[in-house]
Amino acid sequence: MGLLHDFDYERYPTRRSTPSAAGRSWPSAATPPRSSGHPHPQSSQWANLRPESSLEKALLACDELCGFITAVTLVRPSKSLAEVTAESVVKKMKDKAFARQVNRDEIRQGAEAFGVDLKEHISFVIAAMQTRAAELGLDGSAAGPAGPAGA
Repeated sequence: MGLLHDFDYERYPTRRSTPSAAGRSWPSAATPPRSSGHPHPQSSQWANLRPESSLEKALLACDELCGFITAVTLVRPSKSLAEVTAESVVKKMKDKAFARQVNRDEIRQGAEAFGVDLKEHISFVIAAMQTRAAELGLDGSAAGPAGPAGA
């Protein structure tokens, strides 16, 4: 859900949209009525809302976390999601200078909304993203050739 919610981030990084915004036909369950918003990167779409439906809970639980896991992956020399662990994500969450636009409270609140342990939730999302690592550009192929001078 986190990846679907931000499907057009590269094209429109300052706004969030729903899948229907791209003219695609998505089931109504994939286009939550309350998913608009982020007038500023530091704002929280959940500041005045409590997730009610399972879909809203899923968005809260995964939206910020997917972006954060991607950032953790991209700072690794290998740029491979296979090397990212829940522990490495939690460690980076403590570094306020790293990916400072990501709302860590939303990540924590998302796990709480589902009633799961934060590390368990992070591990679950990492595993889900790993199944699509190549499509996400997080399979290490972006790291380029290994060794000096491409050897």
